Amino acid sequence: MLDWKNRSTNSQGSTDKASGGSRSSGSLIARSLGGLIGVYLLIALVVGWYWSQEPSAFQVQQHAQSAAQQAQRQMVTGYTTVETLKQVASTLLDKPGGYLSNDLAPPGLWLDNMPSWEYGVLVQVRDFSRALRKDFARSQSQSTEDPDLAKAEPRFHFDNKSWALPASESEYRDGIKSLDRYLARLSDTGQKNAQFYARADNLNNWLGDAGTRLGSLSQRLSASVGQVRLSENLQVGNDAEESGVVGEGGVYETPWLQIDNVFYEARGQAWALAHLLRAVEVDFADVLAKKNATVSVRQIIRELEAAQATLWSPMILNGSGYGILANHSLVMANYISRANAGLIDLRQLLSQG
Repeated sequence: MLDWKNRSTNSQGSTDKASGGSRSSGSLIARSLGGLIGVYLLIALVVGWYWSQEPSAFQVQQHAQSAAQQAQRQMVTGYTTVETLKQVASTLLDKPGGYLSNDLAPPGLWLDNMPSWEYGVLVQVRDFSRALRKDFARSQSQSTEDPDLAKAEPRFHFDNKSWALPASESEYRDGIKSLDRYLARLSDTGQKNAQFYARADNLNNWLGDAGTRLGSLSQRLSASVGQVRLSENLQVGNDAEESGVVGEGGVYETPWLQIDNVFYEARGQAWALAHLLRAVEVDFADVLAKKNATVSVRQIIRELEAAQATLWSPMILNGSGYGILANHSLVMANYISRANAGLIDLRQLLSQG
């Protein structure tokens, strides 16, 4: 009888020890898993911060000369402009973290500022590649378009968020390769099948597209505090009275979660446009000098570069117009509007005889 009691007591003690051991091992696994998740989140936070750093500006003319020497090519009119477009597009793919707009995994999935910056750069790349195809590389409207530029433009217009089949990066790299083939033929003086016409009318057409982009950005940035706009259906004259069309105003305001996206898209467009204008200043130097427009180009570049100043705030502030907090969107809108005004003046100078 006593032996049975002793055995039952021993078995109960062993059961308690086993359950205690299982609980301790379970808590150890939970702590280990929690620690791993914490380390992963910390690493992802640091990597995400590093990937969110905007690329610095590069020296346009020096880069073009270095690239020409490395490829053993001759510097001709248009070389600096096309090489700059190549480098701007390559920056999207080769910057820290690579191209992030189509990422499906952390930390790229969590980032939205850098994808907005990438989209802003991509907009300017698309516009300039189209200008190359339809204006700069053709002597007149009835001329045949360059075959490599005809391939490059649609590559850059590919969906910017495609992850695979094909990925956005592969399409953009194909576009860069097409630009390089055009550049190789352009720099070969023995071949006459690639041209670059540095004329005032060609430049004026592209500047018109750039001005339209900046004007739209200025409106979107200013809408961070809400704007009262007249209806675009407003008509003036007897027709409005007869049709009964009334121009009613409305308040337009950027959604709160989209304010930083618009801000960084503007920074991306300003970054790309500043580089392209510096290249234009090199290849169109004679045209700008004849039109007394060199200073105007430099003034526009200065405004765009001012929009790239270091942002010390950890977030995009959206204070009211005369409130206590700053409004970074309105500051950016100021630089963009002044650059757009400079583009308008520059186009007027170029259109004069």
